[in-house]
Amino acid sequence: MASIARTGAGRWGTALFWAGCALISVGVLLHLPMYFHSLRGGHSMTAMPMDPAMGWGMSLVIAGVVATTVGALAGARRPAGGEAAARWEAPDGTRLAGPHVVMLLVLAVGLVIDTMKPATLGFVLPGLAREYGIPRETAALLPLAALAGTTVGSLVWGWLADRYGRRLSILLSTVLFVATSVCGAMPSFGLNLLMCFLMGASAGGMLPVVYALLAEMVPPRERSWLLVLVGGVGTVGGYLAASGAAALFEPAFGWRVLWLQGFPTGLLLLLLARYIPESPEFLLAQGRGEELRSLAERFNLKETARAVPVAASSRRDRGGRVTAALLLAALAWSLVNFGVLLWLPSDLQARGFSAALANGIIARSAILALPTVLLAAWGYSRWSSKGTLAASLLVTAAALGGALLLDERSASPAAVTAVVAALIVGSNAVIAVLLPYAAENYRSSVRGRGTGLVAGASKVGGVAVQGAALFGVVPAFGAAAGVLILPLAGAAALVAVAGPETRGRSLRELEAATG
Repeated sequence: MASIARTGAGRWGTALFWAGCALISVGVLLHLPMYFHSLRGGHSMTAMPMDPAMGWGMSLVIAGVVATTVGALAGARRPAGGEAAARWEAPDGTRLAGPHVVMLLVLAVGLVIDTMKPATLGFVLPGLAREYGIPRETAALLPLAALAGTTVGSLVWGWLADRYGRRLSILLSTVLFVATSVCGAMPSFGLNLLMCFLMGASAGGMLPVVYALLAEMVPPRERSWLLVLVGGVGTVGGYLAASGAAALFEPAFGWRVLWLQGFPTGLLLLLLARYIPESPEFLLAQGRGEELRSLAERFNLKETARAVPVAASSRRDRGGRVTAALLLAALAWSLVNFGVLLWLPSDLQARGFSAALANGIIARSAILALPTVLLAAWGYSRWSSKGTLAASLLVTAAALGGALLLDERSASPAAVTAVVAALIVGSNAVIAVLLPYAAENYRSSVRGRGTGLVAGASKVGGVAVQGAALFGVVPAFGAAAGVLILPLAGAAALVAVAGPETRGRSLRELEAATG
């Protein structure tokens, strides 16, 4: 259990971190008696007064979060003085070894656990609305709070990863993930909203930081396809795990168990954290030479000269163009994913398709889209990284155009299925390669913040759509599709023109290309 020590916290910091984890665990367990009591009363906690155990449990969870944060951050501040003069990375010909495989498996498990939380929202909402007796419009505040949390979390954890290290950021994100599992025992809807926001914040920071760490640790020849594959597997696995848990546990234990499962799964990830390495660049900047040498030996890292410095004006110009392209792509995708795809079932029924037929069309399209991750990984690593992203954006734009051209009176189910499948395939491919491409395009000192910024932008559309829906502002499907074609095509053009090719290039080479 001494794995936190490698973050530089020292012995007292390590002890404080694990003491905080113990306090959180006890605090979560003290919430369970009221939950189990509710199972005998129809799974409802709405009218139950908070007992002393839950009150103590809340206090212990808060104290535990403070203790783990202080313990983890103790002594881990990055020294001032700019970037190191050398880079540590795997040579071009390095192949995957045992430590790489273990790291990839653990991070994939982390992404599955992380993705389960937002994926569970759809399964939680019906039961939550029934228990609290609130209309769908009010229940929609829950996904709004979660999406707002993921947006904020992407920015906060990205900054934390650059300032205090990738590994430490992942650990603290996991701790908050465990602590917010008490959302499943909150007796009031207001407390559910608060905990759901914090839960979203913990989940929103994991993905960009994992991509940043993978970009720095995976050998160059394997980096491209593994970045896409691990992220895709984590995302798909999270949705499968969420749906499986809902089918297995919700009928007997109610919707609240879907939040409470964050407790054991989060503890599992904490126990596996010993296999998550720290970024070599961070260790070098911290002056932790012994840990850096041990890491280099395990992962076959070598010291190389940093790329020739790029003039500040040139760096700003190149970095600005790439960031603009990525942010536009992320914003456009978020509006497609959280807007157009969300309204798709209603639009199909408005076109005259029955609910069963509309759902069948979407289900068949989703099945056709399952190989998207593998196809995107192949294109990203074997053809072109920026070409794959640009092509995915264009496929999504073309699918929206196809939706506008469908005649509402004569469109056949086959034609509609083709258009919907293209839309789902395109949007899945965009998110599969967007964050890996972002992680490769920022230098180590700002990689967490840059990737976190793009990740946050990919949630902004969801916040906007959910917020507008609360006030009854839901644009027509055709209008939304028509408006989004141009920004998708524009993002594709910007990526093609301004984005560097990252496939098969070392981080040192990319640093020279992008500044």
